[in-house]
Amino acid sequence: MGLFDQILSAVNNPNQQASPDQLGAILNTVQQLSNRQGLNPSTTQTAMSVVGSYVRSALQQQRNAGGNARAEAIVNQYGGTSPSLGALDALFSPAQQRQVADAVAQRTGISADQVIALLPILVPIVLNLLKQGSTTRTANAPTANTTGSNSVLDSFLDADGDGDVDVGDAMSLAGRFLNQR
Repeated sequence: MGLFDQILSAVNNPNQQASPDQLGAILNTVQQLSNRQGLNPSTTQTAMSVVGSYVRSALQQQRNAGGNARAEAIVNQYGGTSPSLGALDALFSPAQQRQVADAVAQRTGISADQVIALLPILVPIVLNLLKQGSTTRTANAPTANTTGSNSVLDSFLDADGDGDVDVGDAMSLAGRFLNQR
């Protein structure tokens, strides 16, 4: 599992932002979301996988238009565990948001309108998961304009379509990893 391997590597690298506590916060947010919405955790995982694939495409477009720095800036600015319309708008037009919602609804059975309401929560969570590979910055560290400073994001965007980038699976594996600690 390429994406999870990159996340685990980031957790074990003191020069990257990832930590078991941060992964736990992400997973806790997803669990709370499932509970509040009355969703089965596997349904939420599927929703995260679908949203993750659309986020991947949007970030690839951002990278193609403005380089790695542009994609990293979006991840760093909007990755979090709080709802953010800014994150959603940074990646998707209103028509694209509807397309994502329809795709999630088709795969999960959640209504597209409910998914639209969930997207400002799901998108920052996906971005936060990708943010785990960012390097920690010090006064003498390179700026965000440096390419390749986020190994998790690089792995996510450079995947060759072999299925290694499933966000839902990575989150499931992260949960198992944290439970074994």
